[in-house]
Amino acid sequence: MSPNPRRAEQSYRERVSRVVAAIVADPMAEHRLEDLARLAHFSPFHFHRIYHSIAGETVAATVRRVRLALATRLLTRGDQSITQVGLAVGYESPQAFTRAFGQFTGQSPRAFQQQMREAVLDAAPVLPDGKDMPAPPPVQIIERPVQTVHALHHRGPFSTIPHTHRRLRAHAGGRAVSDWLGISCGDPEVRPEFRYYAAAASPEHWPADNAEVEMLDIPAGLYAVHRLAGPYTRINAAVHALYAQWLPGSGYEPDDRPTLEHYLNSPRQVAPAALHTDLLIPVRAAC
Repeated sequence: MSPNPRRAEQSYRERVSRVVAAIVADPMAEHRLEDLARLAHFSPFHFHRIYHSIAGETVAATVRRVRLALATRLLTRGDQSITQVGLAVGYESPQAFTRAFGQFTGQSPRAFQQQMREAVLDAAPVLPDGKDMPAPPPVQIIERPVQTVHALHHRGPFSTIPHTHRRLRAHAGGRAVSDWLGISCGDPEVRPEFRYYAAAASPEHWPADNAEVEMLDIPAGLYAVHRLAGPYTRINAAVHALYAQWLPGSGYEPDDRPTLEHYLNSPRQVAPAALHTDLLIPVRAAC
């Protein structure tokens, strides 16, 4: 029987995903290469090269990124100093932590923490008081029509989502794409019901024989839109702020439709600090 390349690739991705899941579950563990290779059922001799080809980065880069993602959550929570957060994620000096965090997010830990505090305050609803209203408001309500997209279901830990987007871009090839999107169905804290898709809206025909890429309809309806400036590592904290701080006093309630990330530019074209992403929360008027 001849080998099935697609099935073999899927097996490799699943095995690498087990490794990433182990790193995400315990970011501060030692994560020795031989232990991770054993977890993925790969030879230690070949493991690192295979991991790099599937994940798009080295094991050390994944560990560093997951630890710095943990740092963004700790900084957003705000109950530890920057020095304490740096120590908690494995950096022996504030200088080393600040340097690594700046490379990861495009800004210093202090600037990141301050921006997230301001995002929470800015996301609070603004009521007219006879004075000039600020313009533009940080959250806008828009109505979107139904949109049909080409979608690739993400399988594995959240940390490998960028790889799913890279795979979708490979499927798109040179075809025209009007919008690149992330689609979150359900609550990411509730698994296995939660599903995430990398998606592309394209006016061109894509091959119908590709079993991986499916057609999805994003339902029409009202969305609360917040434009996020900066690296994608801020997305989770910003979405949490919208649900926790803006939504309760907004006069709206969440609707049963996917949450969207609309990527307005690309990290292949601009620095992380210059990225812009529209975060779209599905809403309806509160009863």
